[in-house]
Amino acid sequence: MKDVNSGRRTADSENLPDAGLSALRCPPSTQSLSRLRWRCRRGMRELDVVLQRYLELRYLEAPVEEQQAFESLLEEQDPVLLAYLTGREHPQDSRQANVIARLAHPGS
Repeated sequence: MKDVNSGRRTADSENLPDAGLSALRCPPSTQSLSRLRWRCRRGMRELDVVLQRYLELRYLEAPVEEQQAFESLLEEQDPVLLAYLTGREHPQDSRQANVIARLAHPGS
């Protein structure tokens, strides 16, 4: 972590364990939400609707692990995401599978 004023690393930041930092994730900034919105725009209108609905209704309240799984799903190609959502294929990662279940059945 850098000191905002000097740009130097602070002694306190070097003593923090890396493993605990992911659990302390701050709420996303407006800029990072804009990036996620852009990443939710796909080549298929159906995917646009499903992904953007999740982002707007669930993402901010989701646990950090679920947010990370959603972000990793955005790395997948459209045909793979569609196969996951239609149940023709299933993600290997159980966290991704949980997000897919929420995407496919938003009320659950």
